[in-house]
Amino acid sequence: STDFPLFTQDSRFTDDTVLTVATADVLLYQDREGALSAGRRAKQYAARYREYYFRYPDAGFGAMFQEWCRSPGTPVQLSYGNGGAMRASPIGFALDTPEAVLREAALSCRYTHRNLEGVAGTQSAALAVFLARAGCSKEEIAGQIHRRFGYDLSLPLRQIRPGFVFDSRAGYSVPPAIRAFLEADDVESAIRLAVSLGGDSDTMACIAGGIAYAYYRKIPENLLRPGLTRLDGNLRAMADAFCVRFSVPT
Repeated sequence: STDFPLFTQDSRFTDDTVLTVATADVLLYQDREGALSAGRRAKQYAARYREYYFRYPDAGFGAMFQEWCRSPGTPVQLSYGNGGAMRASPIGFALDTPEAVLREAALSCRYTHRNLEGVAGTQSAALAVFLARAGCSKEEIAGQIHRRFGYDLSLPLRQIRPGFVFDSRAGYSVPPAIRAFLEADDVESAIRLAVSLGGDSDTMACIAGGIAYAYYRKIPENLLRPGLTRLDGNLRAMADAFCVRFSVPT
């Protein structure tokens, strides 16, 4: 169902919010410091993701990600999960060409999701945000995502919903999240539709909501205010700084 309260007294941000802000932090850092090599950018993503994990260890991170963060050095994880896609929306807002978005999305995955499925999920989410921000129609967005990644976005959610289960594989969960955006009328309905599928609902809502935000260019006040009040000062300040620097509509 899409009929449920979006906020309760116990509502809180999760790892999706934390790592989305971490991605925004990296993009702001690169902008301040000037051009970085691809290798240094990839290491910046890895460093920020670990840093933000240790700031917010109780935000709901998956076991594999926790193990990676606690491992010595900078190991490479071959995850095919949707964790790269859930945090990718800032890339679509900050970069100026599809090619740059795809490169940056891959770099954000180099140490956590070095797997073709994980990278594709991340790239598709970031590219959908970019295309929505660029003014493409929903048909154009769906067509480009299908051509580049092979995702079938034609199946309506009403047909997906009955058999949908919790599965964090990128190839399983990212396409329905994008489909939730395609069926939505605004940001709120995109989030509600993604959650209505069940499964990994906070991540799918994060992906769908990010694309819808880029497309509709506005978050309704009944979502914006209670959402922002649940962030701490550090997360809020970083989000605000990112929106100002990259002219993200607020």
